[in-house]
Amino acid sequence: MNDTSQTSTRARHAFAAAYTAAWCSQNAASVASFYALDGSITINNGTPSVGRAAITASAQSFMTAFPDLVVEMNRLDDAGDYVMYHWTLIGTNTGPNGTGRSVRVDGYEKWTFDDHGLVAQSIGWFDGADYERQLNGNA
Repeated sequence: MNDTSQTSTRARHAFAAAYTAAWCSQNAASVASFYALDGSITINNGTPSVGRAAITASAQSFMTAFPDLVVEMNRLDDAGDYVMYHWTLIGTNTGPNGTGRSVRVDGYEKWTFDDHGLVAQSIGWFDGADYERQLNGNA
């Protein structure tokens, strides 16, 4: 690995660590600040949240549902044209109309970046069936 790619890899790891901290901060706008102004996040093939206001709202929905939300970064795979950010979400659903149940679910986001080093597009996935099972206590 050359010095440029080592620097790039270190920078992307620092970016991902700061992004992880933003998710744990209960400050949804902080999460959105890692995205380009017209960036997007799509979760489990759902409707994309496009732009920082929509991304803030999407992050806020998780933070509201899980006031004790913790996101852990499991690993980062840098493929050059994109980065795979693997994470674990941990929290207790004690927000409004919450079930009071705890969840622990693994997932990932595939990031592509803009020319300014911000996320242009994030395509995320987690096991929705397992999440619902944990959230609702179904066997």
